[in-house]
Amino acid sequence: MPTYRELLEEVSTYYTKKVLQFGTTPAGVDWNSYESQELRFEQLLKIIKNPASPFSFLDYGCGYGSLYKYMQQRFKNFAYTGYDISDEMVKTALEMYRTGDNLQWKNSLTDNDKKDYVVASGILNVKQGTPGELWEGFVIDTLHELDKYSKKGFAFNALTNYSGNENLKDTLYYADPLYLFDFCKKNISKHVALLHDYALPEFTILVTK
Repeated sequence: MPTYRELLEEVSTYYTKKVLQFGTTPAGVDWNSYESQELRFEQLLKIIKNPASPFSFLDYGCGYGSLYKYMQQRFKNFAYTGYDISDEMVKTALEMYRTGDNLQWKNSLTDNDKKDYVVASGILNVKQGTPGELWEGFVIDTLHELDKYSKKGFAFNALTNYSGNENLKDTLYYADPLYLFDFCKKNISKHVALLHDYALPEFTILVTK
């Protein structure tokens, strides 16, 4: 059974191969289309309660920065930090967007990286050959990380086990939305929303502090 560090290295290798193969496209971060990607972003960004006011933002698992581009078109006053464990993803993001007073790209985080809002998109899905019990531990550890780095709230998504039994892939993790809602409600915040009414085989959870 792989260790937790080895698990993270496998995830990093998986996404590095994707961006090298497909470049700065949805497939480069293992998504199907621009349309589904933007629908996903729309759900996640509902965590931002007062978008007209300045806010700081951490994109946890930022890929090459597609969420940053989406946010530029919709918000005026925010400071964005993109974090990814794949060095190639961070390199690609830097080549596209550089850095600035309100823009950073990182492959590691410290306690000083705590932001108003944290969002994680797609990072819980690709378990590959990891045993289910170990991956479920990784999911819970990740939720604690999102909590740790957020001041006002965080949002994440996952594939749903309500997808049905057809066309499911052994390499993907299909989460129980009710379990993760219950976990967040009991262990992190009383203010939790479960979004499962949009046209993708997944769900989004918003945790407001």
